[in-house]
Amino acid sequence: MNLDDKIKKLENVHLEKPHRVFTMYLNTDPSDPDQQGGEWRIHLKNGLNNFEAYLQEEGDSEEKRNFEAVKEKVNHYIQENEQHFAKSVVLFATADDSVWFAERLQMPVTSEFYWEESPVLDQLKEMQETFPKTGVVLTQKNQIKLIDAELGSLNDTQLFELDLNTEDWRQHQGPHHADASMGSGGAKSSKQDEFQERFEANRYRWYKSVAPIIDKQAKQYGWEHIYLVGDKKETEDLQENMNKQIRKVINKNLLDHEEMHVLEEVVS
Repeated sequence: MNLDDKIKKLENVHLEKPHRVFTMYLNTDPSDPDQQGGEWRIHLKNGLNNFEAYLQEEGDSEEKRNFEAVKEKVNHYIQENEQHFAKSVVLFATADDSVWFAERLQMPVTSEFYWEESPVLDQLKEMQETFPKTGVVLTQKNQIKLIDAELGSLNDTQLFELDLNTEDWRQHQGPHHADASMGSGGAKSSKQDEFQERFEANRYRWYKSVAPIIDKQAKQYGWEHIYLVGDKKETEDLQENMNKQIRKVINKNLLDHEEMHVLEEVVS
């Protein structure tokens, strides 16, 4: 289920007492000056304890039991995942598990906690608007990398390489390696020159042939925003031959950079 579907499902949740939905936006961003000592732990503890104290005063024992069940689930999730926290955690939960949504995200949030009849979706919707399903297409001569991302988080990557013998673009399996066309040792320089000449002579045709493959991947991923990153001529050739709308073109060579670094530089 994609994020749109999850949000629509959450929008339809309306519970009656003693059942409630717990909403949590937790700022865990280590780069935030207010988070240098892991202050999120204090915010979480206070947020949970405040509801518990309120429900104790209300005297509704069944609602209090429901909240305690949710609190246990939340604490368990935190303990299981805190080593992998990024900038935020967004969580929605009910005691009976009819609602459970928990994501560690690379986007900042303002810490907020709610115990209400419906999930509070404002911040999640704002984040989705800021960073919807996004594709980054990185070019570097006979290699093209696709990055699939959403809400600032990396979902998937694919690497396509041009087989210089068959002139077919193939999805690369296994670890990314240096371009084999470059050769090695004393032959390296002449191999590079030979490859460069061949590439320039055939670049437009080769990139025209890969454009439908990228369009197909964009459709399968459901990309709403697409960024092209690479050499000016390469990105121009791709943009001219792709059917999908391109949001932005960035003329930098970032194919070998770490994916999260690419997202931060390209999408921010």
